[in-house]
Amino acid sequence: MINKTLFLTYFYLFIYILLSSGVILYNKWVLSPKYFNFPLPITLTMIHMGFSGAVAFLLIRVFKVVSPVKMTFEIYATSVVPISAFFASSLWFGNTAYLHISVAFIQMLKALMPVATFIMAVMCGTDKGRCDVFLNMLLVSVGVVISSYGEIHFNIVGTLYQVTGIFAEALRLVLTQVLLQKKGLTLNPITSLYYIAPCSFVFLFVPWYLLEKPAMEVSQIQFNFWIFFSNAICALALNFSIFLVIGRTGAVTIRVAGVLKDWILIALSTVIFPESTITGLNIIGYAIALCGVVMYNYIKVKDVRASQSSAESLPDRITKDWKFEKSSDIFVPDNTSDNEESVGVSGSASDINIDEEAPLIPSSRLLSHIGRTQLTGK
Repeated sequence: MINKTLFLTYFYLFIYILLSSGVILYNKWVLSPKYFNFPLPITLTMIHMGFSGAVAFLLIRVFKVVSPVKMTFEIYATSVVPISAFFASSLWFGNTAYLHISVAFIQMLKALMPVATFIMAVMCGTDKGRCDVFLNMLLVSVGVVISSYGEIHFNIVGTLYQVTGIFAEALRLVLTQVLLQKKGLTLNPITSLYYIAPCSFVFLFVPWYLLEKPAMEVSQIQFNFWIFFSNAICALALNFSIFLVIGRTGAVTIRVAGVLKDWILIALSTVIFPESTITGLNIIGYAIALCGVVMYNYIKVKDVRASQSSAESLPDRITKDWKFEKSSDIFVPDNTSDNEESVGVSGSASDINIDEEAPLIPSSRLLSHIGRTQLTGK
């Protein structure tokens, strides 16, 4: 007989992988001139932000599913606003990249996310340069360069958009740690949308008005309500699936699921979008980059375990392990959460692997280990 808890854990992971892959393929299909032909990435992102903000408002203020945090005007103006600006930028640049390069190549470029986050964290003083981490970052970078060299339909504009979006997201993660965590404010995925989505919508309005509004007036742009509604629903469902996954798994499982999802997405994209040709050099380069990412994740998990061992007394560790630890996954205590996504992350920003495939989640490798504290109330 299959253990019910284990079954639910893998079921939630399956739903996460399915939705995460589905959302990015759906976005590509909507934006691509060869398919639905809605080449307005800022407009699509604003639809996501407006929809997610409205749903978050209903969940918090009307149905009271989640309680709002104590947010002062000072914190909002000095923390949420700059974070929202970089969040909006990362979504804008990331979605624009779909117009120029393939989904498979975008996934390969996203292997640079740990590199970008580590660089930003070191520059902002939230992390220290380490030789072992630097070597991993170098390996990832070399792999991405090889993969880019092997790209048949290499497009410098699309590549620059994607890399810029990655660094904007990395800076957002670091700012989250510097501006929010230092003030003791932690946001879960729903409260993140509640505070950040409306502000991001406002930031996106300016480039939309300058760049896309004139194009919408002179060209025949088709607008299908059900297409955009279902697209926003899928992205929101991904957000909720992450909320379920982070409560049932640990950092190791989440990272493995992320790697598996990337390979599945690359394979699916070549089937759904035949123009997305993958070369042997693409695969070799991505495999090299992935080795660096896996080694980096191993170092970070080992660091977290070491910090747990030194920070907690033996009785406390036994109690927490008895309550929370699952197989090889790790329990992350309140003050050392190993988060991989979300505005409400804790811990070092360079520890974060985000899932930037999810446009509604403030963080795009958008899967965070916000910690069982969000779900247990402890």
